[in-house]
Amino acid sequence: MESVLTPREIVSELDKFIIGQKEAKKMVAIALRNRWRRRKLPPELRDEIAPKNILMIGPTGVGKTEIARRLAKLAGAPFYKVEATKFTEVGYVGRDVESMVRDLMEIGVNLVKEEESKRVRVKAESNAEERLLDILLPASKGEENLETREKLRELWRQGKLDDRMVEVEVKVSSGPRIEVMTIPGMEDMEMQFRDMFSKVFPKRKKTKKMKVKDAFEMLVQEESERLVDMDRVVELAKERVEQGGIIFIDEIDKICGSSSGSRAEVSREGVQRDLLPVVEGCVVNTKYGMIKTDHILFIAAGAFHLSKPSDLVPELQGRFPLRVELRSLTKEDFYRILTEPQNALTKQYEALLKTEGIELEFTEDALKEIASFAQKINEETENIGARRLYTIMEKILTDLSFEAPERKGEKVVIDAGYVQEKLADVKANRDLSRYIL
Repeated sequence: MESVLTPREIVSELDKFIIGQKEAKKMVAIALRNRWRRRKLPPELRDEIAPKNILMIGPTGVGKTEIARRLAKLAGAPFYKVEATKFTEVGYVGRDVESMVRDLMEIGVNLVKEEESKRVRVKAESNAEERLLDILLPASKGEENLETREKLRELWRQGKLDDRMVEVEVKVSSGPRIEVMTIPGMEDMEMQFRDMFSKVFPKRKKTKKMKVKDAFEMLVQEESERLVDMDRVVELAKERVEQGGIIFIDEIDKICGSSSGSRAEVSREGVQRDLLPVVEGCVVNTKYGMIKTDHILFIAAGAFHLSKPSDLVPELQGRFPLRVELRSLTKEDFYRILTEPQNALTKQYEALLKTEGIELEFTEDALKEIASFAQKINEETENIGARRLYTIMEKILTDLSFEAPERKGEKVVIDAGYVQEKLADVKANRDLSRYIL
C-alpha cells in the first residue's frame, strides 16, 4: 500500500497528533512522498534511488518516536521501533542487529494477514454461519429439516441464540511444551525451534462447550485462516517491507563511543559497525525468505546530551544524510498539547471519568497553569518534554479518580485554584518535586 498524500497533507495529518516540530514533519513528509515518486520511475532508475535516512536530534518527550509512528500509520507501512542499546546490554553484544529486520518482516506479515482477513470476512462469516447451523441442527436433510434450519438461521441473525451453549471442536496443541534455552544474541533460533516442533506435533481437536456467539467468532477465525492464502500474504508482505518498511532506531546517541577505549566503548562501536551493512543495504535471512534492506527507510533518534552526531563512526554518519533538530517544548506548546490533538490528555481523562458518570471540565486558566508548571519543572529538574504532563495530570486527578465511583452524576470543574491546591505541596518543596514529578 502506498501513500498518495502530498507532503502538505502529510504534515497536516501529523499536526492532528503532534504539536510543533515543523522542520521534522516536513522532512519525514518529503521522505514518504519520495517513496511514491520512486515507484513511478522505470525499473532501471528505481533501483538506483536509495531512501535518504533521517537522524532526529532532540530531548526526550518532544515527539521523535510519535512522528515516525504516525508516519508509518499514514503510509500503511510495516513499522518497527528498536532501542540501539538492545544490541549492547548483554556483555559485549546484545541482540543480533539483523533481528530488527526479522521483526519488521513479522510485523509486515501480520499487517498483510489482517488486511486479507478483512477482505475475506464476508465469505468467512457466511461459511461460519453454515457450520454453526450444522452444529445446532446436525444432519439437516429433507424438507422439514431445511425449514427448521432456516428458522434457526433467522433466530441466530436476530441474536436470540447468542447465549445458548453448544459443543464445538477446537484445535489444541499436542505434544509436550518445549522451552528452548538460547544464548544472548540468538533469540531468533528460539522462534525457529518452536516452529519446527509445532510441525512435529500437529494440532489435535477436542470438544469444548461455549456460547453460540463465541463459537461463531471462533468459526469465523478458522474460516478466515482457511480462505487466506499465506503464500500470497508472505509475498505481499515481503514486497511491502522491502519497498515501504520503516525502522526507527531510538537512543542511537547511547552507542556513541569516546576515546577512552573501555570494554563498553568497544561494544558500542561494534554495534555501529554491525548497523552499517543493514542500514546501507544487505540481505537478511528470515523464516519467510531473504529480505533486502536497500530500500527500507531508517529513522534514527537520540537526545545527544553527552555526545554529538559527529561521535558516531564516519561511515554510519554518512548513512544518515538528513539531520533535523527538534526543539524543546515551551509553555505555549504544553497548552496546545493539552487542547489541540485528537488524543489530548484532557480528552482522555474526560472520557475515562465519563464511564463513572462524572462530567469533567477543564477551564482555560487551569490548562495554562498546568502548562506553566510543566515548563517550570522541566527547567528545574530533568527535561522529559511532554511526558511531564502525564505525571502532573495524574497528581491533580488522583483523588478524583479514587473517589469517582462514589461521586456518580457530579460535574467537576478543574480550574486554576484546583490545580494550585493539588500541586501546593510539590510547589512548596523543590526536593519533593524531583521525586514526585
